[in-house]
Parts: sequence; C-alpha cells; structure tokens
Amino acid sequence: QVQLVESGGGLVQAGGSLGLSCAASESTFSINVGGWYRQAPGKPRELVASITRGGSTNYADSVKGRFTISRDNAKNIVYLQMNSLKPEDTAVYYCKADSRDLRYVGRDYWGQGTQVTVSS
Repeated sequence: QVQLVESGGGLVQAGGSLGLSCAASESTFSINVGGWYRQAPGKPRELVASITRGGSTNYADSVKGRFTISRDNAKNIVYLQMNSLKPEDTAVYYCKADSRDLRYVGRDYWGQGTQVTVSS
C-alpha cells in the first residue's frame, strides 16, 4: 500500500517561514500531479497549491506570492515553501498525489497530514 509521507510543519510566528515535503513510500510510485491541501478546524479541506510533472503550478488566491510549490522528479518529492505566514494559514496540511503507473492509476493518494500553526 503506497503512502505519502509528509515532513516539516510545526509552530512559527506570523511573518515566519516553514517548508513541507512529501514523498511516496514506494519508489515505484512516480508522482504525476502533486498537491498540497489544508484543513482548518471547522472548515472544509481546500487546495493550497498543485504542480504537474512538467512543472505547471496552480495556487489558491490566499497564498499567491507567499507560498511556492516545487518538485524534484528525480527524488520523487513535492515541496511547499511557505513564507510570510499568517495566523489564518494555521491548519493541517495534506499532500495529495496521483500516478500514471498502471499499478496506481485511477485514484488519489493522501498523506496523513502535518500540523502548521502560526502564532500572532
């Protein structure tokens, strides 16, 4: 069973920076589209940013200019660099990915989530 393993996150003051990374537990799982989502208490899960294998990116309006999603295809890792963090960025951040490999195609895979807390 493939798992997406997230690392990073934690507690930071407003205006600070944090970085997240997401890697697949199986080397045979080649990430096609990778994305970061977040869910704050009492709110629905929302897209933060996504990136295609070719490097095309998409961002939520609320994070444009502050967050940067990137990937290392050789290492099969997706990153999220978060700068100028605000208290409203506080949430559990989840990695999501799919793969074109026939062993994994047809569904999305999610990480377990990592907490990001921004204090004012």
